[in-house]
Amino acid sequence: MTLTGRQILKQVQDYVMIFLGLLSYAFGFTAFVLPEKVVTGGVTGLSSLLFFGLGWNVAITYYGINILLLAIAYRSVGRQFVIRTIIGATLATLMLGVLQPLFTAPIVAQQPFMNIIIGAIFCGVGIGTVFVHNGSTAGTDIVAAMVTKYTTISFGRMMLYMDLIIITSSYVIFHSVDKIVYGIIFMIINSQVTDMVINNTRQTVQFFIISKHWEDIANAINNEANRGCTVLNGMGWYSKDDVKILMVMCRKMESVHVFRIIKRIDTDAFISQANVNGVYGQGFDQVKVRLGKSDVVQAEHDAPPDATETS
Repeated sequence: MTLTGRQILKQVQDYVMIFLGLLSYAFGFTAFVLPEKVVTGGVTGLSSLLFFGLGWNVAITYYGINILLLAIAYRSVGRQFVIRTIIGATLATLMLGVLQPLFTAPIVAQQPFMNIIIGAIFCGVGIGTVFVHNGSTAGTDIVAAMVTKYTTISFGRMMLYMDLIIITSSYVIFHSVDKIVYGIIFMIINSQVTDMVINNTRQTVQFFIISKHWEDIANAINNEANRGCTVLNGMGWYSKDDVKILMVMCRKMESVHVFRIIKRIDTDAFISQANVNGVYGQGFDQVKVRLGKSDVVQAEHDAPPDATETS
């Protein structure tokens, strides 16, 4: 399979953003959270428990657990996800190994609550950025990715459930309720920031465009923005003239590009833009709804016969 220049550029951009996301995650964890001896959940939290309890190296433990999880999840998440996750786990391990010795004390002295909040923001932004660009910070992200693939549970919420179990287990080592409270605060902020980054990136807008040059605009949106257009028939009630209306769905980050295409072709075009709660189908998100047994039977009954049966 030959990759086009645009596809190669997109992959390079993805890996650069994955690197930056992992750097944000590793920095937030090693500079703000780990020095406070707070267990955050996930594989990093589990590695922290082993570090505080047994003295095991955080980076090495983190990498070993991730490889084990990947071996279990290989068939569920797919080959490309596994490759990117191995890359992500390797980079994260190196960053954790390099940054941990640099931060032996919290950056904000005698302010554990502030350190936890700042660390959670850095980690949440990092996880969200990595996941948006089809990568993974590994750890419980692997399990969360498997669950979100087949259910409607959000990525951040699934992480929250798993992290809660790991955080509360820190009481066995520290016998401190404060540590658990700080861990839960981290977990909530981290999951909310993660969801915010992911949802803002995937937010979709809807355009209605009325223009005499609708064909040129539709072709340009198809070819330059790589988005489809639906042509609707309408009538201007004041003029009683027939008009063509273009309906376009695109990501919010692509909307400026669409505006530029329209205004370049027709500065007098009438445009309306609205936020859309969800768009599902080719080029957008997949519908993650489990069908009941009766729905499956009905779907099989309504499905058209195979070509082999009709030939």
